Amino acid sequence: MGLTQGIHRAVQLYANRPALVAEGVARDWATFADRVARLAGVLTAQGVAAGDRVAMLGHNSPRFVEYYFATLWAGAVMVPVNTRWALPEKIHSLNDSGARLLLVDGPFAGEANALRRACPGLENLVLRDSGGGSWEGAPADNGPDADAIGDALDYEAALAQAQAVPDARRGGEDLAALFYTGGTTGRAKGVMLSHDNFLANSMNALVNLGITADSVHLHVSPLFHVAGGSRVFTTTVAGGTHAVIPRFEPDLFLEAIARFKVTITVVVPTMLNALLQHPRLDDYDLSSLQLLTYGASPMPESLLRRAMARLPGVTFLQSYGMTELSPVATCLSPRYHKFEGPDAGRIRSAGQAVFNADVAVMDAEDRALAPGEVGEICVRGPMVMLGYWQQPELTAQTLRGGWMHTGDAGYLDDEGFLFLVDRVKDMIISGGENVYSAAVENVLYKFPGVHECAVIGVPDDRWGEAVYAIVVAEPGVQIDEQALLDHCREQLAGYECPKTIDLRAEALPKSGAGKILKADLRAPFWQDQQRGIH
Repeated sequence: MGLTQGIHRAVQLYANRPALVAEGVARDWATFADRVARLAGVLTAQGVAAGDRVAMLGHNSPRFVEYYFATLWAGAVMVPVNTRWALPEKIHSLNDSGARLLLVDGPFAGEANALRRACPGLENLVLRDSGGGSWEGAPADNGPDADAIGDALDYEAALAQAQAVPDARRGGEDLAALFYTGGTTGRAKGVMLSHDNFLANSMNALVNLGITADSVHLHVSPLFHVAGGSRVFTTTVAGGTHAVIPRFEPDLFLEAIARFKVTITVVVPTMLNALLQHPRLDDYDLSSLQLLTYGASPMPESLLRRAMARLPGVTFLQSYGMTELSPVATCLSPRYHKFEGPDAGRIRSAGQAVFNADVAVMDAEDRALAPGEVGEICVRGPMVMLGYWQQPELTAQTLRGGWMHTGDAGYLDDEGFLFLVDRVKDMIISGGENVYSAAVENVLYKFPGVHECAVIGVPDDRWGEAVYAIVVAEPGVQIDEQALLDHCREQLAGYECPKTIDLRAEALPKSGAGKILKADLRAPFWQDQQRGIH
């Protein structure tokens, strides 16, 4: 079975039902399938063959969803490019993957020639419409290179002239995509994900999320990340409707839910926080929204309580995983989003293993630990990646013993609920004691007026590493540093309490997936050190 099979089934069962909706766009499954087959024809006419890599650089759009399936329809491999990377990082992903063709959309047209010059393997470009402005209403970045692209194809013009080609029907262990990850900690690495990997994730999502042909999924998470991309495949497998907006902005997000009658979407904590602070949240009709899923970074319990109280008609579900797991390994269902009663107490967990995953916690010698003991979270199952592109040593180290070693620290309880503690590499060792930053951050978030925070380890002559908290207050709020420290001392051991609380006015740096970039926050403190830990 391959990832394009869902399109064939949807055309057979739901040809005239909506497949894709966006601002100014409404396409049924028959139309969507035809456009995918013709875009695959454009790719093959440009020389793309089975196994070739095809990249895309752009914001979320109907074209991005078409790119996903047209690339696979042509038998090729997807390489979504992170729009938030600097130009050298984009060049690295294109050169490392050996991408043969690049689709450039919207405001990124101005980078096209710079990318072509720096990427000798990149033979062809296909551009967005040339009609002045992209579908989301943002003007194209015409830049110094945009008028000199020359032989690049106009997307819609090429599609109109192309011949539909038969589906290559690749599937199983065939490589489907390279998603680049890890750019915040070093050279980004290409995670190799197969058709089977994504389908294993989709089967889980159909069960856990209840996605059906009647579902309308809002794609707001960037499609250059697997968290957003995997939902494209699941929605298609179910024959549901894709609703697309270019980026997360509270008004844009809320308007889309009301307009397209969205039933399900996925957010990260920073998005949810922004929604709850929106002064006109109650003005939007959110009655269609049934399920709000979240993940990617720890959800403060105080934030979750506020969200559940403010959105009483919406159920919540947490997923835990990573790119290498396609991406989900555990799930905390709505049943356990309770603060009272027999199902309470699990809301601080990341849930239990999805039905086709084995989840274990292991020590440094890869021995399984007993419930309650903290170690490295390891996963095995059909969702585990094929490996890292052209990095066999790193692949062998990460997949040793048949288990994917996540680099995350946590523990399992007696009922198999997984409790995340932190990234192994983010653990702070202060005076010989382990400090897990997520636990400190959860306490900080409970203090009134804290908008966002990050806890890092910084060099300390006495303790080796000191706990350092960076805190941003909610707009218009002044935080008393001593009161916040007293609050921490009430709930944490002495060695866990921040030695310094750095109150900042500006938002903390974040990745494309909405995660706070702790590596960026640490860098100034460790730049003169020979090692990044003490």
